[in-house]
This record gives sequence, C-alpha cells and structure tokens, in this order.
Amino acid sequence: MTYQPFYIHGAQRPSRWLITADHAANTVPAAVNNGDLGMPATDMARHIAYDPGSSAVAKHLAELLDCPMIESNFSRLVIDANRGEDDPTLLMKLSDGSIIPANRDADDNERKRRLTAFHQPYHDALEALATRQDNTILIPIHSFTRQYGSHPPRPWHIGVLYPKDNRFASPLIARLKREPDLCVGDNEPYLGYLPGDSVDRHATAHGHMNALIEIRNDLIQTEAQQYDWAKRLAPILQATLADIE
Repeated sequence: MTYQPFYIHGAQRPSRWLITADHAANTVPAAVNNGDLGMPATDMARHIAYDPGSSAVAKHLAELLDCPMIESNFSRLVIDANRGEDDPTLLMKLSDGSIIPANRDADDNERKRRLTAFHQPYHDALEALATRQDNTILIPIHSFTRQYGSHPPRPWHIGVLYPKDNRFASPLIARLKREPDLCVGDNEPYLGYLPGDSVDRHATAHGHMNALIEIRNDLIQTEAQQYDWAKRLAPILQATLADIE
C-alpha cells in the first residue's frame, strides 16, 4: 500500500464545520530512518508520539456534524503537523525526557525534506478544505495526558484553546461549563496560540471561527468512550453556533 501523509473522510459532506486531527497517528514513514525513530514501542505509544484517541473522536464527530475531517498520518516526532514551519519545536530531538535517536543528528536539510514530504502536503489539503466555504468553522481535536512529567495531575476533563479570536471558543466554554460533571479548561492545559500553527494558518488567517478541543486521553481510550464524547460534543457545538447566530 502506497504511503500517504494524510487521510480525508467525508470530503463531500456539506456542512460548514471542519474537523481536524493534527496528531492522529504515531506512524513513522519508511522514508524516515526505514520507518523507525529508534525508540521503544512504549514511547511510541505515549502522548509524545501522537494524541491517543483523537482520530476516532474526530471521525465520529465529523460524521455527526455531516462535515469533512482530515487527519495526519505521521507521528509528531517525525515532524509536528501543529507547528509553524519555522517553529523551533517542529522537529523534536528530546521530548518529555526521551531522546529521539533518529532525530538527534537531523540537520536543516532533513527538516526541509520532512516538511516537503509530510507537513506541506497535509497543510495543502487542509487549506483546500478550510477555504471551500467562506464561513468554515475549524474544530481541531487533540488529547492530553492526565499528568505531564513530575507536574501535579491536571484536573480538566476537556480544554478549549483559542487565539485572540474567541468568538466561538468563549460561548463554547460557557456551554461546556453548564455540564455538571465536567471540569473545563479555558486555554488549559496549554495556551491556544502558536504563530503558524494549524489554527493560525487555516482559521485566523481567513477570519474563520474556531476552537481547539483537548480531551484528556484516559477518557477516550475505548471505542465506546470515543463515540460517546463525539456524541456529547456534536449537539453542544451546534447549540453554541445557534447561540452566536
């Protein structure tokens, strides 16, 4: 089977939503060190390599919203799809205490090669989807770990990240906070703006409303959990849009 750096699901679905999964896979393409970063399987299964559960949640959510979904097909350790092309963390040599052997000697030529082979095709396809309608709403789906390194456990079940444009994110956060069983992060567990990241490139640059959703990955481990989160989020997203319009 020929390798491809991204997959699109439901390209012809008509609604204005666009769901993405920038960190969907822990795939290491054969063109990168013969498909092996030199890391143990336990590390490649961790959050440092991809966002566990995000792909399935995004696919289910796109089906429920009747909209396209695009996902990357390369590990964030190969090259990070949610970083700008000049971001210093685009090609990591050390992540959460783990050295990435196949990256430690990667030079600028190797960075450019991976950009051309993986990062740029993904973003070209995402740009085509994002500009197919004038009123696209971009919703990236990510997942985060309950505890990072030696830091205290994170209390949030879900976080909503956003840049300065919070037209959609703030009403979404307000709606999520009405759910009595959820601890909701407002630009937590991370800040929602990185120059040149996916939201900046495909939403902010076009004036599109957006909200990046982070779900704690221990809550989306099983297929049933992944579908339940998508089923829960779809009407909340739709109600948020109705509130705005």
